[in-house]
Amino acid sequence: MRRTVLLSWVLTLAVFSPRLALAQPPNSKTLDVYVIDVEGGNATLFVSPSHESLLIDTGNAGAAAARDAGRILDAIHAAGLQQVDHLITTHWHGDHFGGMSELASKITIREFIDHGPNTQPSELADTFLQKTYPQLYAKAQHTVVKPGDRISMAGLEVRVVASAGQTIQKPLPGAGKPNPYCADYKAGQSNAEDPQSVGVVLSYGKFRTIHLGDLTKNKEFQLMCPNNRIGTVDVLLGLHHGQASSNSEVLVHAVHPRVAIMNDGTRKGGEPEVMKTVHSSPGLEDLWQLHFSLLSGQEYTVPGMFIANTIDEPQPTMPLVPIPAPQPGPGAAPAPVHNGTAHWIKVSAQPDGSFTVTNTRNGFSKMYRRRS
Repeated sequence: MRRTVLLSWVLTLAVFSPRLALAQPPNSKTLDVYVIDVEGGNATLFVSPSHESLLIDTGNAGAAAARDAGRILDAIHAAGLQQVDHLITTHWHGDHFGGMSELASKITIREFIDHGPNTQPSELADTFLQKTYPQLYAKAQHTVVKPGDRISMAGLEVRVVASAGQTIQKPLPGAGKPNPYCADYKAGQSNAEDPQSVGVVLSYGKFRTIHLGDLTKNKEFQLMCPNNRIGTVDVLLGLHHGQASSNSEVLVHAVHPRVAIMNDGTRKGGEPEVMKTVHSSPGLEDLWQLHFSLLSGQEYTVPGMFIANTIDEPQPTMPLVPIPAPQPGPGAAPAPVHNGTAHWIKVSAQPDGSFTVTNTRNGFSKMYRRRS
């Protein structure tokens, strides 16, 4: 009788606690990707079938650093990891390297990877690079990557396609066809550091995904025109938080993602121009978001089952029309955040190219069969 009751309790817990069930190390030979909520920054964890790990970025700086490092640690522990084998910092903006010191104080990081010096002077980045960063990698490996480099992970192919303002010149295997979207390209504006982003294409058998940090439209054009040097991908990650300084059709439409996962915030990213580009991408099945974006409103948002996080102070009504993006600067109002439980979006990919995406807030999962 006790055994029956215990079994019933375990099954109930598994059904009604989807995040707990997902937090167990996988039994199948999948590539697992954890897209972690760091409130409009970036932190994306890849765990190979051999249990080797690659983390891209470490969230926000300042008062949010400890919070974001804790959220990243939650995902690391859920994946059953004891260390981070490779850490890529895509570029030197505080929403991408901010939690690194906090994280490194709590778990071993074996290799630190970046594009080299900061190109956009700022007290935060310059102080970190001069005083803190050398201490973090002093007892580890430090690698400055260039386009074409490989990051060694057993069972995976991880290729650097952009770094330090340069992009690969030779197409990846199977790529290289003319890109029809180049003809209508319009140049965008950007700061000095976003275009320096380290971008990678990661393959596991027939499954392919791409993460380009905050690479801007002009660099997307350099990478994708006149010929598409990337080919197609199954999952497009990051999307520069859904900001319009990136995400041109020459990239988003040309790589034909089946799924896009946006690392947006409540009032950061999800901008209408980007949402229109993503939603109209040929072959796109679904867009998943880390947050509901007020910049999208109801006009451009996705169903709630595809959104991992809300905010602590929800609006009395959901706005129909997108609100204007707040102007940057010292007088800007702080973005609303939530400091409670943060939910990630998890991708589990098979080598045949099929994959499943799960929203850990509500346990909703969708399976995507391999391409025909």
